[in-house]
Amino acid sequence: MTTLFDILGPRMVGPSSSHTAGACRLGYVVQAVLGGMPERAHVGLHGSFAMTGVGHGTRTAITGGLLGHRPDDERLREAEAEATERGLEVHFETVDLGPEAHPNSAVFEVFRGDERITITGCSIGGGRIRIREIDGFAVDLSGSLPAIVVVADDVPGTVARISGLIAERGLNVATVRVDRTGRGERALMTIETDEDVPDEVLGELAKQPWIHWIRNVHQLNA
Repeated sequence: MTTLFDILGPRMVGPSSSHTAGACRLGYVVQAVLGGMPERAHVGLHGSFAMTGVGHGTRTAITGGLLGHRPDDERLREAEAEATERGLEVHFETVDLGPEAHPNSAVFEVFRGDERITITGCSIGGGRIRIREIDGFAVDLSGSLPAIVVVADDVPGTVARISGLIAERGLNVATVRVDRTGRGERALMTIETDEDVPDEVLGELAKQPWIHWIRNVHQLNA
């Protein structure tokens, strides 16, 4: 089905919905999963992102997203200068993620304090994105719905406890996806909801001894 969004595209600082708005969204979700602006970021650009990204402002847009800016933020134009001022080091390189990867793909290795996370995602057109992998776990995050990302021990009742606590707050769960390294090892869960999950809910969940880390990914409106 064709929507008005598909025809008009997203609210954004141009020039390209795929190479600029989508690139910014990728950076924004990456910093959200990390828990805030990284101190260092290594970004590998694949396919079309690598070939035309300079002219379309892909690197600047990704940097702006990593700073926490959204695609319609006018500060995107000066993102590289702002990154220098705020102490964010971003290094770009060209990578080959293989024939199965979307041509507008990027792989991020980001650092913040003792945290290090690797995330792979792609810009699929019209400013829309997909996060495909987080630290080797298969995911499918679009940023079009609020979400939480949880890494926990793979123990019975984990999904039910997290989903139940969210439901107790009157929030509707839209999707739940789980991937794990092995039975009884670690699992990564992404839970999309119709409304943002309050920080106090995340705080309560973070107290559970079987949760390693949990992040809030706020909705990215068109």
